[in-house]
Amino acid sequence: MRPVRVLVTRPAADAQLWVEQLQAHGLAATALPLIDIGSCEPAPAALQQARAHSTTPGHYRALMFVSGNAVQYFFADQADGSARIAPPARAWSPGPGTAKALLAAGIPLEQIDGPPADAAQFDSEALWPQVRAQIQPGDRVLLVRGSQAGATASGTAGQGREWLADQLRQAGAQVDFIAVYQRRAPQLTPTAQALALASASDGALWLFSSSEAVVNLQQALPGTDWRQARALATHPRIAAAARNAGFGLVVECRPSLNDVVASIESAHEL
Repeated sequence: MRPVRVLVTRPAADAQLWVEQLQAHGLAATALPLIDIGSCEPAPAALQQARAHSTTPGHYRALMFVSGNAVQYFFADQADGSARIAPPARAWSPGPGTAKALLAAGIPLEQIDGPPADAAQFDSEALWPQVRAQIQPGDRVLLVRGSQAGATASGTAGQGREWLADQLRQAGAQVDFIAVYQRRAPQLTPTAQALALASASDGALWLFSSSEAVVNLQQALPGTDWRQARALATHPRIAAAARNAGFGLVVECRPSLNDVVASIESAHEL
């Protein structure tokens, strides 16, 4: 039986890593990035202030990083073991990928909080029960996230986990935001467009790890009929976005590599 071809739609660097990992498991994976990641321009002055506050003991109860990209761009020139968050402040991560980025930047493991490894999902909803007890009225928490291309941001606006901010406010905390990178819809090359169009009906399996990737695909190929297309989504919200886009078959799975590999392999039977 011909192996299922998998299209990895993450941003380029993440997509390539996933392609290599999937190929190491004998899967036919190809990168088709549907989100571009870049620095905010111009670099917000708020970033330097947020960094200073993060190294001031007692200023923040915690810093929550929405993704590995948030870690990378927040610490930028302080990575490779030199990044620092002043104790007793905690570094919050929604999943193992972000936690790995924090470790790589130099944040010690004992300072990082996140969902357990066996959590059904890796997101803010899974993080909150792990960190709720840390918050007292009057605490300050910084949410480090990305912004949408074209948004008029001063360095504090952005996307990412308004739900968590609401929980923090209800617990009496003050929530600060900093946007340290920008998410953009990519300009697909003719080759990428041809691959995407073919994959709408040739049995390929689209691996979606972001609802934004689904939206960007629709915008890049307006009018495309996705009823014969198949998708693997790593979160219920992403699965809903794929179904709303018209994908004929959408399967949900946990976002860990082993779960994704198992779901792809079972796609032979679908």
